[in-house]
Parts: sequence; C-alpha cells; structure tokens
Amino acid sequence: MKDSPDNVNTTDWLDAIRWNDDGLVPAIAQDADNGDILMMAWMNRESLRLTAEEGQAVYWSRSRGKLWRKGESSGHQQLVRDIRLDCDEDVILLKVEQKGGIACHTGRRSCFYRTLDEGQWVSAEPVIKEPEAIYGKS
Repeated sequence: MKDSPDNVNTTDWLDAIRWNDDGLVPAIAQDADNGDILMMAWMNRESLRLTAEEGQAVYWSRSRGKLWRKGESSGHQQLVRDIRLDCDEDVILLKVEQKGGIACHTGRRSCFYRTLDEGQWVSAEPVIKEPEAIYGKS
C-alpha cells in the first residue's frame, strides 16, 4: 500500500465507490504473496477509510452492526499491502499479509475451504487451529 498523503488525508477517493443501498461494498481479502483468496467481508466508508489510514483490515460486521478489526479477538490480523477497486467500482480487493496463517473463524487458512464434489460440499482444507483454542469457549 502506498503511503501517499492524498491517499489518507482526503476522502474524495471514497466517492468513486458504488456503495450498495446499505452503504456497504463487498471486500475480498487476497494473500498478497501467493494470490489465494482468504475471505470476503463487508466494508462501509469508515471501515475502508480506517483500513487505508491504519494499513490493517477493518470491516463492517452486519450481524453486530459495528466495525471490527480483523484479528481483534483471534490475533490473526490482516496487514494491507494494496487496496484495489474493480472496474464496476463496486468491489474492493485487499491484498494482505495474513498474520498467523488463519483467516477463517473456523480455524482454517481460507473461508473458501469447501469444494463441490459429486453434488456435495466437502472440506478441502484442514483446520489449522480449533476455534475454541482461538476464541475461547462461548
């Protein structure tokens, strides 16, 4: 991610994004080194602005109705190396360095761990760390 004063001090760049009716845009987190897709989450203006300013992924939790910094409870932060906007201006791509090697709350590297096999979804990636060991018992 480039450290440009124009990139952080003004928010004009946020106006170029086609936010949905709820003021959100989908954001895809991709491993900056190998290109693996790690996860998809939602961002609002504030979370995207904070992500650009802080260099760490900040998302909007629709279920909790609040901002969440990736890794705030798990320690599995996403350090942002690059932020891109697609050609339709309605999807964000974050190229990240995934701390701890786990992006999914299930304890896997990627949220996209299931594959369609003969009409059934089957797990194609192992659990690296059990969720209870990451988040504690709920």
